[in-house]
Amino acid sequence: MVGQLGHPRQVKPLRLGVADAGEVLTLQRAAYVSEARAHDDFDLPPLLETFAEAQAALESCLSWGFRENGRLLASVRLTVTGHVGLVTRLVVAPDRQGAGLGGGLLLAAEAAAPPEVTVFRLFTGSKSVGPLGMYAKHGYRETHRTPENNHELVHLEKARVP
Repeated sequence: MVGQLGHPRQVKPLRLGVADAGEVLTLQRAAYVSEARAHDDFDLPPLLETFAEAQAALESCLSWGFRENGRLLASVRLTVTGHVGLVTRLVVAPDRQGAGLGGGLLLAAEAAAPPEVTVFRLFTGSKSVGPLGMYAKHGYRETHRTPENNHELVHLEKARVP
């Protein structure tokens, strides 16, 4: 990703693990406040996740992030079940949203997924205008919606391109 984070050279995503749980959880909570406001729902699972739950998730999934000067700016999780890669918790620091970090990290996670993954799936809130646009830009298509409190979850899917 040439030019990512304002640098002329390529910036690579870093693997994240259990030791990064505190930073990931802090970033996640900061990033999801705007989603909670948009959906008028402050009980979103990413806002309620505990430190222990974040540790367990990072131990059981694949996770990557972008750092700048030591600061975690974006992170994503990928859970592999058979041929499906479930993308979750794609978050970007509020002060860096809109700079391409989310899309760059999404593409990096897709590229780094194990070879058995042939389809990527994810979901987001129906009022998540920015994320919905980014996912569509990267080839994700809506498959269905499910009710969630006072809004809907939009489920999306993308076939892996060989």
